[in-house]
Amino acid sequence: MAFALPVWLAVQEELLQQEEADCGTSSCFDSLDDEALFDMFHLTRPCIAFIVDAVRLRMKKHATKRPVHSVDTMVMVALNYYAHGMCSTAVLQRLGLDHVNYPMNIVSKVSGVIAGMSDQFISFPLCAEARSSLASKMEKSCGIPGVLGVLAPAHFKIRVSPYERQTFKSFLNTQGYTSVVSQMIFDSDGNIMSVEKCTVGGTCEQEMWDSSLKGREMEEDVHGPFWVIGGKGYRQSKHVLTPLLSPTSDSEFRFNEAHAKIYEVIRTTLGTMKRRFKCLLQLGFAEQGSLSKKSNIIKSCCVLHNIAKKFSVAPPPVAGKIEPFNPVKQPLVPAEIHPEAQKARQELIEANFSDVSSSQD
Repeated sequence: MAFALPVWLAVQEELLQQEEADCGTSSCFDSLDDEALFDMFHLTRPCIAFIVDAVRLRMKKHATKRPVHSVDTMVMVALNYYAHGMCSTAVLQRLGLDHVNYPMNIVSKVSGVIAGMSDQFISFPLCAEARSSLASKMEKSCGIPGVLGVLAPAHFKIRVSPYERQTFKSFLNTQGYTSVVSQMIFDSDGNIMSVEKCTVGGTCEQEMWDSSLKGREMEEDVHGPFWVIGGKGYRQSKHVLTPLLSPTSDSEFRFNEAHAKIYEVIRTTLGTMKRRFKCLLQLGFAEQGSLSKKSNIIKSCCVLHNIAKKFSVAPPPVAGKIEPFNPVKQPLVPAEIHPEAQKARQELIEANFSDVSSSQD
């Protein structure tokens, strides 16, 4: 459910027309075999070709002047940076680039373009049929009905100079390292349906949700009577379904187990993303006014993650630690949970996780 089928087909049709117009033109990717492509970019040839065409089409529509380098050259630099967290010497030499800072200007340009494609490749279900279908698939996965997705803060490390720790202390998160954090919503297959609110790592989850576009839409019933699964850092509401902090009955324990099972999709998906796009392991130094640049890189990797899943591109093998869950960042003044929200969660538990309902499954 990364993006609706009609959107995907429309993009494909437009790209096919573009391919016909560009038929016969060579690409800097052509001289690399499939193994080298994956080693350098952690993507396959068909996937890379689609990305290059999509970026070319976007730039043709929105660019105000002709770029200095060809689109495939710029995309090669950016994809190499995303995959390894740096632009490799082999790629730069192949393209005739050697200026230390120049490649990052290219990465910044391409990241802005790909991030702008999020309206095509990152989408929340907008029609009733799509929402019902998604909720049905989610229920089969964890047993909880009426759920559209899994809500989570995604932290990405950044460096801070020892001389500027006080200046950037708001970037310090509950794990004890400096980061930026984005609010994301995933479906049960690990597709990204929403990404927004890139902010400092010390921001609490509930504050992000309350001020986010998707949070306001959900709480105002724009998307109907559905839930998103949220962790302990979120307040139980009529649209955010959180675990019970102190379960007492078998049905409540069963609900918490189902909640934890589907919440695991966050760890799996973020781990996959950080293996494929190693730039997300370290986004460089914190700078005043640099959040938009960090946001564009994060959002670009989200777009490329969804495209890679559409092309069934396996990520690089697991190496190192499993993606951890960040300890909860609680607001300074805990808000009271509305009795109706608590009642709705309890009714869901009794209807779906009691002894009677469980024996019928």
